[in-house]
Amino acid sequence: MNKAFLLLILLMPMQAFAKLDFEDHAFPEFVTSARALALGNAYLSKVDDSWSAFYNPAGLGSVRKFQFHLFNLHAEASNGFIQSSTDGEYTINDKFDPTVNRASLVEHQGKLSHGRVNAFPNMTFRGLTLGYMYSHRLRSIINDDVANTYEIAERKDHGPVAAFNLALFGGIIKFGVSGVYLYRREIYKSFDPDETVSVEGSDYREGRSLQVTGGTRLTLPITFLPTFSAVLRNATQNDFEGASDYGAPTEIQQTIDYGFSLTPQFGKKFRIHMEANFKDANNAYESNPKRRLAAGIELDFNRRIFIRGGYGDGWGSGGIGIRSRKIILDLSTYAVDQSRAGFREKEDRRFVFSLSSGF
Repeated sequence: MNKAFLLLILLMPMQAFAKLDFEDHAFPEFVTSARALALGNAYLSKVDDSWSAFYNPAGLGSVRKFQFHLFNLHAEASNGFIQSSTDGEYTINDKFDPTVNRASLVEHQGKLSHGRVNAFPNMTFRGLTLGYMYSHRLRSIINDDVANTYEIAERKDHGPVAAFNLALFGGIIKFGVSGVYLYRREIYKSFDPDETVSVEGSDYREGRSLQVTGGTRLTLPITFLPTFSAVLRNATQNDFEGASDYGAPTEIQQTIDYGFSLTPQFGKKFRIHMEANFKDANNAYESNPKRRLAAGIELDFNRRIFIRGGYGDGWGSGGIGIRSRKIILDLSTYAVDQSRAGFREKEDRRFVFSLSSGF
């Protein structure tokens, strides 16, 4: 009797909790930049636009011109999401409905379906950004093992954003801080093959938290502009408040990221940016160190056309970008390791479309 009870206790966590997560060890930003993802998400020293609020607020000191973007859309999908959405029966909206989504994955067992939509309308100029962020992520899978469980992980974030920057010694040293009053709603759940998929509002964990990010950047005024960066996330170690009946969302760990970059310039219209980052240097998420390494290279043609490549979470990335005064278009691809603790065990390839419009 005691042995049976012990076995039941040991099996309960495997049955009750989903295994999916959101790779916060390598992608801690509340909203991501398609440009950064093409660079393997190595962007701490390069970021020079409104995305500084999420990657490194010290980057606001490198903003060149005033930006006001009412339309700022980021959409991405994994191979599994695309394949299961193009069978003819299911729409993209179905893929964001956990109760309908399982049927679309029956013919694609073992393939992770990941979809994300971000929006970040904002006003940004050198030293300051103000905006509002929204992010919706849903990933799901029918495991191709004996259990054949259907797992989902969904996260919705939104909240006002503000970031400030201070530059010293002619911009050689920059300091920045950003704050997001984050409203988060998330769920992790699994279902047996013969179990009806039922997701109620009470299943979601909800809460709000002021998330403060501090960053610094040191740029040496010598050839190739070597730049050192450091970012402290959840600097004030705030927890979630106002938790729902089901509980608060997963704790956001305090992490430290480091970056280094070189930017050689050839003539007036062509430059190369090379950057390496080490995410979660204090290992708050207890992940493989190899998965926290990121590196990228960007070819910049007159600040209008960009060709990018990179490495992040163990896999390659790449993309192109086109920029004008009113339009910024980025097409990128990147991948993550589908395993929880392994390294380069199973690739989850994703594709990103980003469009910003304003003045």
